[in-house]
Amino acid sequence: MPTETPQPAFVLVRPQMGENIGAAARAMWNFGLDRMRLVAPRDGWPNPRAVAMASGAGRLLDEAQMVETLPDAVADCHYVMATTARARGLTKPVLSPERAMQIAAERIAQDQKVAVLFGPERAGLENDDVARANAIINVPVNPEFASLNLAQCVLLTAYEWRRAQGNIVNERVDMARADWAEQIEIEKLADHYDERLTQAGFFFPDHKAEGMRTNLRNMWSRMALTRADVQMLHGVLRQMVRWKERGD
Repeated sequence: MPTETPQPAFVLVRPQMGENIGAAARAMWNFGLDRMRLVAPRDGWPNPRAVAMASGAGRLLDEAQMVETLPDAVADCHYVMATTARARGLTKPVLSPERAMQIAAERIAQDQKVAVLFGPERAGLENDDVARANAIINVPVNPEFASLNLAQCVLLTAYEWRRAQGNIVNERVDMARADWAEQIEIEKLADHYDERLTQAGFFFPDHKAEGMRTNLRNMWSRMALTRADVQMLHGVLRQMVRWKERGD
């Protein structure tokens, strides 16, 4: 059964190659989407090549809604968007994928059903298809090479849907079983280096020593150090001191 997560339906209109249908299913499931509708696939349905390409997303193909015409595919929808590189002489709102999926999220939150149309590989959606949509999704691609593969377009739109849900973490650090060092540990590390560098005569001449110590402590505070990092830096300094003492 499809997940209960509210989401748009992705409608593949007259797709030609089973491999592209399978790749589209895989792209959808990458971002948690599982409402696929198929309009008159050229090579019939089911298609073993689609299943092979879908990999772990075969369930989407099993549950895909098969219809013969586009009006049947969107009959229950309140808002329809068509992906196309050209407005085709039709007056319609033209949306970036990001804005389109924001609108989709807003409408779905109001219990509306939203569909996104993707055209066949050879030439995309026809004028009659686009005319049935409320808005156009236009990807800002290279104007000299505007054609996107079906699965690529599905992937891009699905990613923007995921972003619209607020589930994207823009930056993180994987700690790899480590913990951040506490301030007291950084302070002791700074003291250790200050002590040894003083013994080595590093803070010279005297009138610059205070500024050099301040800069060194500022350097420690700027570093994002883990406890393992602190322990290693202590060990580096201890080993250098031992090496120097052995040399003497």
